[in-house]
Amino acid sequence: MLPVSMVGRAGELAELDRAWSSVVLGRRRSPAVAVVTGGPGVGKSLLVAAALDGFTPRPEVVLSGAARVHSPAPYDWLAAVLSGRDTTRLDLPADALAWLAQQPTAPRERYAPGTLLRLAVRTVRVLVGAGPAVLVVEDLHALDPASLNLIGELATADGLPALLVVATRPAARAVSPELAGRTLARLCGVRGVVRQHLGPLRPAEVAEVLTQVYADPRPELVHEVWRRTAGNPYALTELLAAHAGEDPDALLAPAGSPVLPESDPALPASRPAVPASRPAVPASRPAVPASRVAGPESPPGRLARRRAAPESGSAPGSAVPPSVCLTGRESEVLDCLVAGMSNKQVARALGISVRTVTVHVSNLLRKTGTASRTEVALWAVRQRPALPHVDHEAVAQASAYPSQ
Repeated sequence: MLPVSMVGRAGELAELDRAWSSVVLGRRRSPAVAVVTGGPGVGKSLLVAAALDGFTPRPEVVLSGAARVHSPAPYDWLAAVLSGRDTTRLDLPADALAWLAQQPTAPRERYAPGTLLRLAVRTVRVLVGAGPAVLVVEDLHALDPASLNLIGELATADGLPALLVVATRPAARAVSPELAGRTLARLCGVRGVVRQHLGPLRPAEVAEVLTQVYADPRPELVHEVWRRTAGNPYALTELLAAHAGEDPDALLAPAGSPVLPESDPALPASRPAVPASRPAVPASRPAVPASRVAGPESPPGRLARRRAAPESGSAPGSAVPPSVCLTGRESEVLDCLVAGMSNKQVARALGISVRTVTVHVSNLLRKTGTASRTEVALWAVRQRPALPHVDHEAVAQASAYPSQ
């Protein structure tokens, strides 16, 4: 099967490459800034990873970090950057580094907030050195306030030879909407900022993807696949993975089979990462290499074969047929899995422990007869004509700091 290229993202890649060139050529006194926004599953992190892979010359330094999905703490982004690095040679106060790296040996006495912020900026400067560097911020919408302040400071840091790339959902869906909005406004006010918003793939782009997988897909096949996935790259990847090696007609939804709503893609990806900071292990070999698809940050696993449509007696909008009985909490966990959340994200959204989430996921797999979290998510989608809207970001906001 042919690999699928970054369909529909060529213009965005070219913009990021030009921003990197401005840093390499020394045309800026402060970092170049690129802000990539979009809903879940549109491929923000994959776009950043593809851009990094194509930068010429290669960055001397890449600092990549993201929000901690369970129990956020101050300076999560910088702590992720420092994780696994030898900080003993950094010309910085050891106690400050212990705080910024969130080390368990950090002293009880902490610096004043303003002092700690200045030390955080200085830490990044030391790590960047002479550069040129790329600073990657994953999921700014989920970052803690201290990290948001740091990112805002880095965007205008004089003499910092770097490209600052930020991937985020809209500020309205952030853990701290007001602070995230102010941070994004500050980033977008930087001279020459690159602003990109990724949306779903158009029918012609879905056709281009299918053409690289199947020899000559019929127009009705393209249209049906576009309808089923709503143009969401993650959902498209999952659909192709589910029918690896089958006839193209297997992609067509049978009579009575649910179709994903066009306005609300049902299978968004969870938080993505640049490969250096967040390796992903697929459940099994995907039909299409996830690193080459203009879609999710984490590679898909093999999905279940097409299942029958729900019985006529099932309740409209129900995720579960009458033969499967789920508890209220299991239904909530199932909604989160459909939204592409990891166990840690589910735990934060629902205010429960990761171990409890694992138990619920195991029960869901047993009750539905599926073999993976991806299969059970697709199973849920196929049991109802359209998924009810669940604002998981609002849930996450309410449970941003769950009790231990």
